[in-house]
Amino acid sequence: MKKILLPLLIASSLLKSQTSINVFSQIVFYDGYAANVSQPVPANTLRLANSRYARKLTDTELNSFQNKIQMNVTIGALCDNYDRIGGVHIALVPKGQASYTMNDPQVKRIEVGRYITPFMNKNISPTEVPYTYEVNNLYAVFSNTALRAVYDIWVELDVFGVPYAANTQVAGCANRNDVFAGTLTFVTSNDPAVTNTFNSLLPLLDSNTLNNYNNTDVAGQTVRLVNFSLTQTASNASFFIVTTPHGAGTNGEEYVRRQNFVSLDNTQMLNFFPGGKSCEPYRMYNTQGNGIYGSTPKTTLWWTSWNNWCPGDAVPIRSFSVPSLSAGSHTLKYEVPDAGFYNQDGQVVLSIYMQGHSQNLSVKDISTVDVSIFPNPTADYVMIRGQKKVKQISVFTMDGRKLSETNGPKADLTAYPAGTYLLDILLEGNTRFTHKVMKK
Repeated sequence: MKKILLPLLIASSLLKSQTSINVFSQIVFYDGYAANVSQPVPANTLRLANSRYARKLTDTELNSFQNKIQMNVTIGALCDNYDRIGGVHIALVPKGQASYTMNDPQVKRIEVGRYITPFMNKNISPTEVPYTYEVNNLYAVFSNTALRAVYDIWVELDVFGVPYAANTQVAGCANRNDVFAGTLTFVTSNDPAVTNTFNSLLPLLDSNTLNNYNNTDVAGQTVRLVNFSLTQTASNASFFIVTTPHGAGTNGEEYVRRQNFVSLDNTQMLNFFPGGKSCEPYRMYNTQGNGIYGSTPKTTLWWTSWNNWCPGDAVPIRSFSVPSLSAGSHTLKYEVPDAGFYNQDGQVVLSIYMQGHSQNLSVKDISTVDVSIFPNPTADYVMIRGQKKVKQISVFTMDGRKLSETNGPKADLTAYPAGTYLLDILLEGNTRFTHKVMKK
C-alpha cells in the first residue's frame, strides 16, 4: 500500500505547487482591417487594435511566478476561416502609465510566442486549437525587481484576422466582423533542474518586416542589420529569434523554403531553413477545406519539400548564446539571401531579443538598417543599396587577402576569377559588416 501511495502523494504535492495565471479568457478579436470596434473589453484590459489586446500583470501575479513557466494559448474559431498569424508579446510600459498605444515610442516589446491559426469552420469540431510554449527564460523578466521599478509589465495577445471569406462561406457568419477568440494562461512551478542566469533584457526587434527593398522580382539579398551598444560586458548572452515568411500568392515566400543566416559581429551563429516537418498532426484542426491540406493525408516528404510552417502549429523559438559579449557596439545581421518576393509581394516577419547577465546592463542605442546586396552571384559588379549611404567597400579573398577598396555603393569584381569573396562594407554612421558574394 505504501508503495502505491507514495507516488500519488508526490504527484499531488507537485500539482499543488503549480500556479495558474489567467491573462485572457475567450477574448474576441475583430476584423483587423476595420476601424476599432466599440464593444466593451474585460476589466483592466486594453484593446490596442481589433487584432491585439493588452493586460498589465499585477504585483501579486508577478510575485507568483516560479522558475518553470509554460505558456498556453488557445485560439477559437469565430468568423475567419483562413490561416492567420498571431503572437504573444511582453510590453514594458513606463511605470504608472495607465494606458498606451501600439506606436507608443516609450513602450518596449519582445515577442515570446508566435502561432499560425488553422483553417477553421466554427460549425465543425474541433473549434479550438491549442499552442504550448516553454518560456522559463521569462522568469528573469517577471522576477526582476529593478526592471519592475521602472516598467510595468503587460502581456499582449494578438491575431490578425478578416471575416470576408467566412461571411459567405461559413453558416452564421453573414455580416459579422468577429474573427477569433483567444485565451492565454501561464502555468508556473519550481523545478530544481531549471537554471536561469539572466538578469537583464534587451529588446531588439518586435514583428519587424523584411521585404523586397529594391522593388524587384529578381532574387537578391534581403538583409536586416541591428546595431546596439552595451555599457557593460554581458555574460551568457542569449538571443531569442522568431521568424516566419509570408506571401500566399503564386511562388510566394510561404511556399519556398529558403536558407536563413544569423551572424553576430561577423561570426555566423545560426543557419537554418524554416519549417521542414510534416503538418499531418495539425490536420484535425483544419476543418475548413483549403488548398494546403487538401482532402487526403500527405507524406512527410511532400510536406518537407516546401512548407515553412503549419496552419494550426506554434512557430519554433530559435536561440543561440555566446559566453561573453563585451561592452561597446555590436551588429546582429539577419539575412535570407534567396528571398524573391515574387510580384513584389510578401515579407519575412522577424522578432529578436537578448537576455544576459550583467551588473547593470543598459542600452545606449538600438538601430536597424535594411540593406540589399545584388546581384549575387555576379559576373562583374555588386551593388549595395540601403537606408544608409555606403561609405566604403573593401574586397577580400576568403583567406583574408585584400584585393581592392572603393568609395561608394559599387564593388567591381570584373578582374577576379570565379569564386567566393568577402565584402567589408562601411555605412554612414560607422556601421560595418562583412558579406559573402559569388563571382561567376
